[in-house]
Amino acid sequence: MGLHVPVTTDTYPPPKDDEQSLALQVDWTPEEEKAAKRKLDFIIMPLLTLGFFCLQLDRGNIANAITDNFMEDVGITQDEFNVGQQMLSLGIVLTEIPSNMILYRVGPGKWLTLQLFLFGIVSTFQSFQSNYSSFIATRFLLGITESGFIPGGLWTLSTWYTRKETAKRVMFFYFGNQFGQASSKLLAFGILHMRGVAGKAGWFWLFTLMGSFTIFSGFILGFFLPDSFKNPCPTFLPGFSFFSKRELHILQTRVLLDDPMKGKKKKRINWGAFKRAFTNWRLWIHVFITLANNGPQRAFDTYSPSIVSSFGFGALRSNAMASVGLFLQIPTSWTFSWFSDHFNRRGETVVAALSCHLLGYIFNRSFTELVGLRGVRYFGVVWTQTFGTFSHPLNIAWMSLTCEDSEVRALAMAMVIMGANIAGIYGAQIFRADDKPFYRRGFSINIAVLTVGLVLAIGRLIDDVLRRRRFKRTQIEPVTESLSEENVDEKTLPPTQAQYLGDTKSPVAAQ
Repeated sequence: MGLHVPVTTDTYPPPKDDEQSLALQVDWTPEEEKAAKRKLDFIIMPLLTLGFFCLQLDRGNIANAITDNFMEDVGITQDEFNVGQQMLSLGIVLTEIPSNMILYRVGPGKWLTLQLFLFGIVSTFQSFQSNYSSFIATRFLLGITESGFIPGGLWTLSTWYTRKETAKRVMFFYFGNQFGQASSKLLAFGILHMRGVAGKAGWFWLFTLMGSFTIFSGFILGFFLPDSFKNPCPTFLPGFSFFSKRELHILQTRVLLDDPMKGKKKKRINWGAFKRAFTNWRLWIHVFITLANNGPQRAFDTYSPSIVSSFGFGALRSNAMASVGLFLQIPTSWTFSWFSDHFNRRGETVVAALSCHLLGYIFNRSFTELVGLRGVRYFGVVWTQTFGTFSHPLNIAWMSLTCEDSEVRALAMAMVIMGANIAGIYGAQIFRADDKPFYRRGFSINIAVLTVGLVLAIGRLIDDVLRRRRFKRTQIEPVTESLSEENVDEKTLPPTQAQYLGDTKSPVAAQ
């Protein structure tokens, strides 16, 4: 188990009436902890990943629909299509923080389950679009109903797992996104061949079938996703828990040993938390890194099937071919996540991932001049898809180490996901009709934007390295050895010390 630092409720002042107090002590065996954590993994992780998978199916199937004459059938131009994509991101941005505040108040079990039903219904009714107005309306509604799901899932992981375990679980959660991106293109290859069935277009069946699957998945979350330690029951099964009282005790106490402030979760987020979050410049650097990474990636993902089709491959076949790099991304991202987690190299892995992403756009811009070599140009697409997404969850895991408490963490998750969707607003206009089919201007813009993101990540990494060196020079004794009832406050607790250093292998966390 490693070095144990006993922490009790006497270590810090008694919590207020609206806060939860738990005695923190290790009274279990390593085998018991391993079994409880394994059970948690088999329940929480598949459900959250399934929800993210459904979200990506419903958000990304529009990219596949445009290879089946969607724009022509609905009567919109490519630039109008881009506006619709902006409306999706705008809907998410406007309601991201309110959605996360609702989740914080009512619990993830109820709110995330409801969200699956809502955006599943909207996605299904996309089948009945017939003009520009209906297209804009459905994209905006889809954004509103999807808002908060991703930061809600990330925040849920932070409440069930220790900081040392979070990075790997965040990456696994994002596998739902990656697998959804890849699978949607592969599934579209088959579903779009249904054009003509019941006199409907292929894209009609694409929206109908994928939206219906999301609604069905909402029932799965409703029957299986536990809400919290305080209420470990699924939404549709009140009073029933998959965990025994002993297992809940072990799971909750180990989390509080890692971060005692998680035991002081308040019923609502107060204004002090907003101030702590929004005045932390390091959090904003992570948001700007997200802005730089996700705009180019969102634009490229939308048009990747069309780009492959422009190489001379069949329209529907291009959907299947555009999934190859996304499937390769899964083992690649797992490797980066393992390295980040195992060696505690958060910043280094983000810098490496951004560098590979940037190289992809350099490839694509260079290969546009190789008109006759479609295999080489296709390699550029595969490379970009392989490295295009996972620097985002790596950046989130790195950012989470700077959060002081669960309130700031909830807001930080909303901030970074808002950044991702603001990136979608400008990213939707990178590839325009007057620049196709080579998109020379678009790829040049992506190179410039990714370069800014890479510079920010390198600067943030240097900041981390310098702070670690300063800490080592000061020879600070473990905070828990010098705590006293007279001078303790939230910012001197052990978790804050470890978070300030970005070191998940502190004595407390190492347990």
